[in-house]
Amino acid sequence: MPRLQSIDPASATGETKALFEGPLKGKELNIFKGMANSPAVLNTYLGIAGALSKASLSAKEQEVIHLAVSQENNCSYCLAAHTAIGKGAGLSDVQTVAARTGSDVGDPKLTALATFAKQLHEKRGFVSDDDLSAFRSAGYDDGAIAEVTAVYALATMTNYFNHIHEPDIDFPAPPSV
Repeated sequence: MPRLQSIDPASATGETKALFEGPLKGKELNIFKGMANSPAVLNTYLGIAGALSKASLSAKEQEVIHLAVSQENNCSYCLAAHTAIGKGAGLSDVQTVAARTGSDVGDPKLTALATFAKQLHEKRGFVSDDDLSAFRSAGYDDGAIAEVTAVYALATMTNYFNHIHEPDIDFPAPPSV
C-alpha cells in the first residue's frame, strides 16, 4: 500500500495537471502519481531523464545501469520497471538478470558497464584508476563516465523515492535472482 498520496492525473490541477497532460501523457504510472505530490520532483525527474535521452549512452546501455543500481538499492519497483523497459530497449531476459547480478551480460561493453555501475555504487563514487582504466578499455570515454554518473543519480533518486512511497508495482515481476 502506498505510503504517500497518489495523485490521480484526472483530478490533478495546476502544474501537475499540465505535466500529466504534457510530457507524462499516457504514462499514468504509480511512481509518477506519487511524485505528483510535488511538481518540482516530477520536473526534476523529467529534466534528468530528458537530458539523458540525448546522451551518448544508448537506451539499452542506460537500462543496464538502472538494473545494476536498482539491484544494489533493492528497489522492487525499479527492478520490475527497468526489466520491462530494458527488454523494450533490446535486452534479453538473461541480460537483464546478468546486469543485476554483475555477471557476463553477453556483450563485453555491457558487462563492463554493469561492473562499473556496481563499482560506482559500492565505492560511493570513489572508483579507482584501475576501475576507470578497465571501463575505458571496454570502449567508453570520459563522456560516458560522466553519463554513467548521471544515470546512477537518476536511478538512485527513483529507487529511494520508491522506498519511501512504496507504490503498487504496475509492471510484470522481474525474474528472481
